[in-house]
Amino acid sequence: MKNSLKPKYDMRFIFSCLFLVSFFNSFAQDVKPEIKPIVKIDSLYREDQFYFSVTYNLLVQGPSGLKQNKFSTGLSGGFLRDMPINKTRTVAIAAGLGLSYQNFYQNLTISEDQNGEHVYSVNNSSEFASNRYKQYSVDVPIEFRWRNSTYESYKFWRIYSGVKLSYIFSDKSILKKGDTTYKISNNKDINQFQYGVYISAGYNTWNVYCYYGLNGLFDKSVKTVSGDSIGVNAMNIGLIFYIL
Repeated sequence: MKNSLKPKYDMRFIFSCLFLVSFFNSFAQDVKPEIKPIVKIDSLYREDQFYFSVTYNLLVQGPSGLKQNKFSTGLSGGFLRDMPINKTRTVAIAAGLGLSYQNFYQNLTISEDQNGEHVYSVNNSSEFASNRYKQYSVDVPIEFRWRNSTYESYKFWRIYSGVKLSYIFSDKSILKKGDTTYKISNNKDINQFQYGVYISAGYNTWNVYCYYGLNGLFDKSVKTVSGDSIGVNAMNIGLIFYIL
């Protein structure tokens, strides 16, 4: 009797073992190890950036009586190449290339006499309806940079300061006086090569910006009808945005 029951219990034992093995095998297949992505850290990063600025334009150190009216705006944009000069890469030099549009509403009128010569005057008369000067230039900014950036974050405080060299490739003054409109393009009295200093400071994308022209907008020999030297310099105050 005992010998006849033994095979039955052996078969049950074998089936139980097979069931447990298959259960643990399926459980092991469901539990997969977590694979974390490998993040490559660039410790030799550079802050190469596109920039875009919006400014309010001023004319300073001009002849007596010079005033501005309406809102004179300026737009500029370009690219800057970053060249760190210290181990932590918080100090750098940058150079770039950009384009600018500057617009000035003011009372320095430019007209022409019978001989086609330009006549400059500071005019406070209500006879002219509109008077403005606009210019387009190619810019080469060269700046010294400080920032508290790291390779782990693109948000940081910055102070950038430098010089900007500009070449005015197109300019136009438009004077509307009564029924007469004077349009003078590519004025030979304009200094085509401009240079000045600037500073920008802020956090992340938003930064305040100020530029001051070191040379006059007009040639030194140009004078108004009253004999005053024009000697006007440009100043831009506004915001500049940096985009990686």
